Amino acid sequence: MKKLILLLVLVSVTFTSWAQTKETVAILGDSYSTYEGFIPTGNEIWYFQPQRDDRTDVNDVKQTWWWKVVKEGGFKLGVNDSYSGATICYTGYRDEDYTKRSFVQRLANLGSPDILFVFGGTNDSWAGAPLGEFKYTDIKHADLFCFRPAMAYMLQGLLSHYPNTKIYVLINDGLSKEVTEAMKIISKHYSVPTIELSGIDKKGGHPTIKGMEQIKQQVLAHIR
Repeated sequence: MKKLILLLVLVSVTFTSWAQTKETVAILGDSYSTYEGFIPTGNEIWYFQPQRDDRTDVNDVKQTWWWKVVKEGGFKLGVNDSYSGATICYTGYRDEDYTKRSFVQRLANLGSPDILFVFGGTNDSWAGAPLGEFKYTDIKHADLFCFRPAMAYMLQGLLSHYPNTKIYVLINDGLSKEVTEAMKIISKHYSVPTIELSGIDKKGGHPTIKGMEQIKQQVLAHIR
């Protein structure tokens, strides 16, 4: 009997240890990574529950790329700070000030993740935000209204806030050549790996159920 109890205790300890070793995933994103009820209150949403049929066929959070990555990768879901329409820099659509929703302003809100996926740049490209110069030092407030210095500032901030975190930059397909190249160049400067997506199925510029599955497959293929 004592041996049986000891065995059960060892199994329990082993299972608890296994569960605790699951890595936590956080997401810093835009509309592609939103889902109603799973992002901070006040952040604008693209993927609602129930879904808006004129927008997407995605009708369950389990169909999102990030949920699939967490589930199939054997991870735990941490903070998903995604905001529809968000730009990395401070310049948004119609030359409006998007400081509040920018990636730069939200980078410190991600808890303590083991893995961080940064999925942005799409709105910077679509909005035609100013590119600015490649700049890695002495980045001033005015520089953050331009994409290149804001991208550098964001990665500096992420590396500072999350020193033991595996950070991956996801690059959407269909972006301008300049934005795509800048994301790759700046990420390489900071030794942050990029995952350049391709052939993603979309409706209204946003991933469908099929597109979410494609993103998941490409992300897991890279990080594995």
